[in-house]
Amino acid sequence: MTPPDATRRRLAVSAAGAAVLIGSIDAYVLVSVLVDMIDEFHIPVNHLERATPLVTGYLLGYTAGMPLLGRLSDRFGRKPIIYACLAAFAVGSVVSATATELWPLVAGRSLQGLAGGALLPVTMALAADLFAARRRPAVLGWVGAAQELGAVLGPLFGAAVAALVGWRGIFWINVPLALLAALAIHFALPRAPARRGAGRVDVLGGLLLATALGLFTIGLYNPDPEAAVLPSWGLPTVLIGTVVLVAFGLQQWRSSTRLLDPAGVAWRPFSAGLAASLGAGAVLMVTLVDVQLLAQTLRGLDSAGGALLLLWFLIGLPVGALFGGFIASRFGERLPAVIGFAAAAAAYFWIGRSVPDIEPGLALAGAALGITIAPLSSAALRTTPEHSHGTASAAVVVARMMGMLVGVAALTSWSLHRFQNATADLDTPLPFGIPEAEYLALQADYLKALNAALATQYAEVFTAAAAICAAAAVVSLAIPGRVRARRSSLTGAGPG
Repeated sequence: MTPPDATRRRLAVSAAGAAVLIGSIDAYVLVSVLVDMIDEFHIPVNHLERATPLVTGYLLGYTAGMPLLGRLSDRFGRKPIIYACLAAFAVGSVVSATATELWPLVAGRSLQGLAGGALLPVTMALAADLFAARRRPAVLGWVGAAQELGAVLGPLFGAAVAALVGWRGIFWINVPLALLAALAIHFALPRAPARRGAGRVDVLGGLLLATALGLFTIGLYNPDPEAAVLPSWGLPTVLIGTVVLVAFGLQQWRSSTRLLDPAGVAWRPFSAGLAASLGAGAVLMVTLVDVQLLAQTLRGLDSAGGALLLLWFLIGLPVGALFGGFIASRFGERLPAVIGFAAAAAAYFWIGRSVPDIEPGLALAGAALGITIAPLSSAALRTTPEHSHGTASAAVVVARMMGMLVGVAALTSWSLHRFQNATADLDTPLPFGIPEAEYLALQADYLKALNAALATQYAEVFTAAAAICAAAAVVSLAIPGRVRARRSSLTGAGPG
C-alpha cells in the first residue's frame, strides 16, 4: 500500500500539473483558429504577420514575469503564487473574450501569458520540494507531459470550441477551468511557510530582463517582410534591448539581491541546460507556426486539416517527455538530452528534404524533442541549491520561451523575406484580353512557381531547425550524467 505522505505528494503535483495544462493549452490554442480570428479584425490572409503579436504577446508575458514569479514562490511559497496566477489568468481571459479591437486582445493575451508563465516553473519547483533527486526526473517527465499535452490539445480544443460557439468561447471557458484548478490546489497542497533562505526579491532585475525581452520582440516583429528581414525600427530596437540586457547583467553582478543567487550553483552544466532549452524553444515554436502555414498554403488544407497535420508532431511530445523522464531517472540527464536533440536534428533534416510530405519526419521530431524536456528541467534543479529551485525552474522555461520568441520572429521574418524575393518577379495572370486556354496555362505556371517558392521557403526553415538541434545536442554533453541512488539531502520526502 502506498504510504499516505507519498500519495499526498503525488496528488499535489497532479493538481499543480492540471493548472500547467490549462496554461499550456492557451499557449497553443490560437494555432488552429488564427485565420478565423484575424478575419474579424479585417487583417488579410496574405498578411498574417500583422497578427504575430497575438502569439508573441502571450509568449512575452509568459517569459517576462517568470523570473520574478519564480523567485516569489521561493520566498513566499508555491501555493499563494499559483492562486494569484490562476486569478490573473482568468482576468486576462475575460479581457481577451470581450476585446473588439486587436490591441486589447493582445493585452489580454499578454496578461494570460504573464499569469500562465509561473505555473510551469512553480510546479517544477514543487516537484523538487516533494521528491528526492533520484525520483525527480520521472516526476518532471509527468509535469513536462502535461505541458506538452497542452500543445496537443490546444489546437484541437481551439478548433472544436470555435466551431461550436466561436473563438471567443475559447477564452470564456478558461474562467471556470481556472476556478476548478484553484479548488484542486486548495485541497491537495498544504500551505507551506515562507522560505527564509530565499532572501529578498530582485524587482529591478526582473524589470530589466522583462524590458530587454520586450524590446527584442518589438524589434523582430516585421509587419512588412517584403521590404527587408527587419523593420526600419528593428535594428535600433534590438540594439537598445541588448544594452538593457547588458545593464541587467551588470546589475546582477553588483547587486546583493539577485534573481538567481550564484552561491551553490554549478554554472557550467546549468548554463549548458539553459542554452539547450533556448534551442528547443526556437525549434518548437517554428514548427507550430510553419507546419500550420505549410498546411494552409502549400497543401491547401483548412485550419482543421492543418491541426491534423500538426498532430503528427504534437502527439510525440508528451510521449517523449514521459520516456525522457524515465531514462533520465536511471541513466542521468545527459544521455536522453543528447540522444533527443540528435534524433530531432535528423528528423528536421528529413522534413526539409521531404516538403510537402512531412508526416513521418514530424512524428520523429515531436518524440525526439519531447525526450529532452525532463532532462533539461531536472539538470537545472540538480545544479542549484534548494532555496533557488523556483528561480532555477523559471530560468529553464525563460530560456525556452526566449527561444520561442526569437526563433519564431527571426526565422519567420527571414523566410517571409526570402519568399517575397523569390516571387517578386511573378506576375499574377488576369483573364482579360487572352483566350481562356492561354489564361489557364498561365495560371497553372504561376501556381507552380508559387508552390515551388513556398516549398523552398519551408525547406530552408526546417533545415535551419535541424542545425539548431544539432548545436543543442553538442551543448547537452555538458549537463550532468548518472544520478547515484541515495536519499536527497535537499528534501525530507525520501525516494517517494
